[in-house]
Amino acid sequence: MTDVEIVLANTGERMRVPQGTTAAELAEKYTKDCAAKGEPLRWPVLGARVNNRIKPLQYHIYNPKVVQLIDITDRLGFRMYRNALCFMLYTAVHDCYPKATLSFDHSLQNGFYCRIVSAVDDFELPDPMEVCRTVRERMIELQEQDIPFRAKTMLLSDAIELIRPRHMPKTLYILEHLKQLYIEMNFLGDTVHKINGKLAPSTGCITTWDFRQYEDGYLLLCADPEHPDKLSIFQNTPKLFAIFREHHQWVDLMHTQTVGDYNRIVYNGGGQQLILLAEALHEKKYAEIAEQVRQNNARMVLLAGPSSSGKTTSCRRLSVQLAVLGYDVNQLSLDDYFLGRDRTPKLPNGEYDFESVDALDIPLLNEHLNALFRGEEVKIPTYDFIKGEPHYTGKTLKLGPRSVLVVEGIHALNPKLTAEIDESLKFKVYVSALTQLGIDDQNIIHGTDNRLVRRIVRDNNFRGWNAHETIRRWPEVVRGERKHIFPYQENANVMFNSALLYELGVLKRYAEPLLKQVPENCPEFSIAQQLLNFSELLLPIDDKFIPYNSIMREFLGGSTFEY
Repeated sequence: MTDVEIVLANTGERMRVPQGTTAAELAEKYTKDCAAKGEPLRWPVLGARVNNRIKPLQYHIYNPKVVQLIDITDRLGFRMYRNALCFMLYTAVHDCYPKATLSFDHSLQNGFYCRIVSAVDDFELPDPMEVCRTVRERMIELQEQDIPFRAKTMLLSDAIELIRPRHMPKTLYILEHLKQLYIEMNFLGDTVHKINGKLAPSTGCITTWDFRQYEDGYLLLCADPEHPDKLSIFQNTPKLFAIFREHHQWVDLMHTQTVGDYNRIVYNGGGQQLILLAEALHEKKYAEIAEQVRQNNARMVLLAGPSSSGKTTSCRRLSVQLAVLGYDVNQLSLDDYFLGRDRTPKLPNGEYDFESVDALDIPLLNEHLNALFRGEEVKIPTYDFIKGEPHYTGKTLKLGPRSVLVVEGIHALNPKLTAEIDESLKFKVYVSALTQLGIDDQNIIHGTDNRLVRRIVRDNNFRGWNAHETIRRWPEVVRGERKHIFPYQENANVMFNSALLYELGVLKRYAEPLLKQVPENCPEFSIAQQLLNFSELLLPIDDKFIPYNSIMREFLGGSTFEY
C-alpha cells in the first residue's frame, strides 16, 4: 500500500502513513504517545482540521495533508460536541415518541430552548414532566452505549425518501429544493438526519449535558466552553426569554421561521414586502421604547450591546422617536471618557485592556453627569486615540427641562459605570441580534454567527479589513462580551432584538466573496467555510429595498445617519 506524508500540526511532526488512514487512527496514536510521555490528553479528540477544513474522525486520508486534531476546547470542536448532543436529543425524542417532533427554537445562554409537540392528530404526548424524564433517560442510555455517529454520502433522492416519513417537513422542503445529485446525511443507529456541521465521533464523548423543563418547553444545557468538564451555569433570564417570545410572534406574522420559508417568499417575489414588514416592526419597537422612557420620566438612556448588534443606529433611531415625543435629545459618547494610556489597565500579556470598564474615567463621567442633571454647563472631553489621551476642544453640553441624554457603549449597563447617578434618572436598553432564521426545525443559525457576518461586511466597507482579519480577531471580541456585556444584560429595562429576518439574504451578496478569499493555509479558513455553509442555502435579496435609516445600513453603508 502506498504511503502519504502528513504533517501533524499538534506536534509539527512530519510522518508517512498508509493511504486511507483515518483521522481516528491518528488520534489514537497521538493519545497513546502523549500518555507515554506522561502528558495525557485532558479531553478526548473529537475531530480534525484537515488542510483547515473540519472533518470527522472517520475521515480517510489519501493525499498529503496538514492535520490538526481538535477537542472540545477548540471553538469548532465545541460545535462538533454541540451538534452531536443535539442529534442525540433528536434520536431520544424519536425513539421515545415516534409521532412527536422536536424543534430547537433558539439558543439560550450556553444551551438551547426547544419544544416537543405531537406531529399527528391521533397522538397526544404525556405531561411535560413525564416527557422530560423519559427523553432524558433515553439520552443517558444512548450515551452509555457509546454509539458512533456516522456520515454517509448518498443520492439526494434516496435521502429525501429516508426523511419523508419522519415528520420533518422543514428539512424535507430544503432537501427537495437542493440542486445537487449527492448529499451527506448523518446517522445514529437507524436514526437519520441532516446536521448542519460535523459531529463528535460517538455518544460516549458527550458526557457533560443536562435536559430539563423550562417555561413551556425544554432546555438542553451544554458544557461550559471554558471548563468542559462542568455544566454551564444557567441563570434565569426572563427579559431575554420575553424577547424570544416576541420574536416568535414576529415569525408567525411574517411566516418566516426557517430558511425554507424565507426562500419560498423570496422566490415568489415577496422579498421587498418582507423587508418593509421587518423594518416596520423595528420602527414600532423603537417608538414603544421611547414611550417607556417618557412614562418612566427618565433623564438618561443607557444603551449597551455586543459587537455588531446595531447599537449606533439604535441610538440614532431611538433619539428620533424621543424627539417625536417632544424631547431635546443629547448624545454622550463613552469613547471620550477613556483614560490616558498611562492609566489604562493592562492584560496579563502586557497589552492594554481597552475592553475593561476600568479603562474609562468613571469618576469624571459621574461628576459630569451629576452636574448636567443639576442644570450646569459641562466641558466635554474629546479623546485622541492616536495620542492616547483626552483633551478639551471647547465642546460643552447643558441639559434643559425637556432634555434627555442618550449614552451608548458596551459598559452602559454595568452598575459600576454610573454608580453615583440616581437610579430614577436612568432607563436602560440592551440591543443585540438575538435571533435568526432556523435552517430547519433542528438546525439553527446562531446569533453569534449572524453578528460575525455583519462585522465582516462592515469591517470591509469601513475599515478596509478582509474577512480573514475580522475572523481572527473575533474570539477576543466574544471573550470580552462574555466578561463585560452579557452578565449585565438583565439589568436592562427593555431589550431590543436587532436581527432582521431578511438580513442574511442581503449580507450574503457582500459576505460570500469575502469569505471565499480567506486563504486555505490559515485556521480562519474553517470558520469561513462554516459561515458559507448556511449562507449558500439562502436566496439573495437586493439591498435597494432597504430604508436608509435601517440597522443594515450601519454595515452596508448608505445610511442617513453619521457614524
